Amino acid sequence: MPAHVTLQPLDERCLTDLLHAAVADAEPGEVMPVEGPGGWDTDQQARFRAFHRHRALASPPIESTYGIRVGGEVVGAARLCPLPDAPDAAEAGVWIGRSRRGEGIGTAVFAELIDQAAAEGYTKLFVSTTTDNTAVLRLLAARGIECTVHGDAATAWVRCDRTSSPTPQSRERER
Repeated sequence: MPAHVTLQPLDERCLTDLLHAAVADAEPGEVMPVEGPGGWDTDQQARFRAFHRHRALASPPIESTYGIRVGGEVVGAARLCPLPDAPDAAEAGVWIGRSRRGEGIGTAVFAELIDQAAAEGYTKLFVSTTTDNTAVLRLLAARGIECTVHGDAATAWVRCDRTSSPTPQSRERER
């Protein structure tokens, strides 16, 4: 992962930074299940905090969530959520603020999520997106990962080992 992109495990301070990033650069429906009217009013911000406190900051946590930091600034979030029907698998999720898309951040984060998933004991990741999310589809294709398409949904399974689809960064680490 490039040195300027890091994943920080979610804690209360990171949650505050993540909320600020979401309000500044995303719509509520892009970053969490939405209840009530759109927009970032006080209630929606409280729902955002409650959502993450109930999932990643719960004891025990339902999922692992990370703030994506670029040059120290939180620009989005990444998560690994265990799949109940596949104990060796997790669903990967990423959102990046609109103004920071197209900078290669997603590619760096995805590589780190694969490593993090392996470190947490998962052998595979499930990725789910829509067919119009060309950035994710290109990212998967670049790693040699095929998607299954059903209507406007695209899904893929990714092995969590360094030999499944080496990246330039993983090749460099292996040297």
